[in-house]
Amino acid sequence: MPCLFYDSPIGPMTLVQEGEALARLDFDVPSQPEEATPLLLEACRQLREYFAGERKAFALPLAPAGTEFQKKVWAALRDIPWGETRSYGDIARAIGKPTACRAVGMANGRNPLPIFIPCHRVIGTNGSITGYSGGLEKKRFLLRLEGISQWKENRSGKSLAE
Repeated sequence: MPCLFYDSPIGPMTLVQEGEALARLDFDVPSQPEEATPLLLEACRQLREYFAGERKAFALPLAPAGTEFQKKVWAALRDIPWGETRSYGDIARAIGKPTACRAVGMANGRNPLPIFIPCHRVIGTNGSITGYSGGLEKKRFLLRLEGISQWKENRSGKSLAE
């Protein structure tokens, strides 16, 4: 599978292509030789625009591998507008499974395309910032980038406002 390194403001990323679609974004450097395909170069361009505050939605073919349930959750995540958040309960209701909050959380955590499928926009029902595959500092950065600056810290319960 072709992959390409992207040095982002939140650290190194590797973009992975499968077929004609973007399949994965990993928060690390590639462990295999890079291959700059047109799709991967376009993904990097769109990420640059996103981090510069010039892009609010991505226009790329995505092919995340997962179960049907995970794919439903990830589709719902793509419906969260830039600069807004939703809770796990909101996502569970959006996919017609209102009691599946924990399963939604697990699917959220297994999202193979963070940022492109904006799992960073999901917070706890009580407004707390919750886990992120790239780490909470990356999640905080992404939320702030999108103009979201109020949430509760999960451990302390301290409300942050900037």
